[in-house]
Amino acid sequence: MRDLDYSLLTRVFSRKILNDFTNTSLKSSSVFEEARKTFIPSYDGTDSVANDFEKLYSVLHKNYRNEYYYKNTLLNKLLLGVHSVNTTTALTELPIGEAKADFVLINGKAVVYEIKTELDNFERLENQIINYYKAFDHVTVITSESQFEKVSDIYANSSVGVSLLTKRGNIRSIVPPVRQDNFIDLGVIFAILRKREYEDIIMNYYGFLPSVSQFEYYNACKSLFLDIKQDVAYNYFMQKLKERHKVNSSIFFDLPKSLKSLAYFSDLTDHQLLRLKKNIL
Repeated sequence: MRDLDYSLLTRVFSRKILNDFTNTSLKSSSVFEEARKTFIPSYDGTDSVANDFEKLYSVLHKNYRNEYYYKNTLLNKLLLGVHSVNTTTALTELPIGEAKADFVLINGKAVVYEIKTELDNFERLENQIINYYKAFDHVTVITSESQFEKVSDIYANSSVGVSLLTKRGNIRSIVPPVRQDNFIDLGVIFAILRKREYEDIIMNYYGFLPSVSQFEYYNACKSLFLDIKQDVAYNYFMQKLKERHKVNSSIFFDLPKSLKSLAYFSDLTDHQLLRLKKNIL
């Protein structure tokens, strides 16, 4: 299987494929069928879609640990394995300044996980970390065994944590992140907040919203937010981010582990989750 195009699996574990199984009555797709025939030697079309997703995910684990594999492992091992969806929230692809956070876990504190897979380089890493510290006070780089020594050397004696995704698919925190809030920028934080979120914060803190024209409204809200004491504003920010993802349906827990990250971050309705379950199980 060494000569196979494993990048096909990136297309399998994607929002488009999830939508195919979620928003229609389809029980397959051309990409999924191609992957089944390519990577499952015993494929005869009789196994369930869910089981074949698990088999394809196993191929990812063994041969092509891409970004999705890391995110899905973080979600399964940390959010679902250590914490709880009732008390902890995960976010992905969160824009922060000039960067996007791969994975953010918010519980009593928030930790940004920057993923560096076996397939990645480190060209943008320094700038990414700088941007993350403008909005969050804990940052960790999670990487593979082959990249671990390089990451450890870069962040020796720093506040940046280093975690390892082992060959067996476990997460080991080698160097825990140290709280660093010297670079928090309330302007960057405000840009992350949605309109409803910053309005709630301003109303809770001041008891009113600015009475200005629509053209002036955003800047007026931003000005009020920037006048809030930093630690108070940060706590409000954490509270609002924590409210973004809520899993209220038991159907989510019936889905195969290989699809947990896709389902969680897609904010599926109960109806969509039910259709997904019917189509794959």
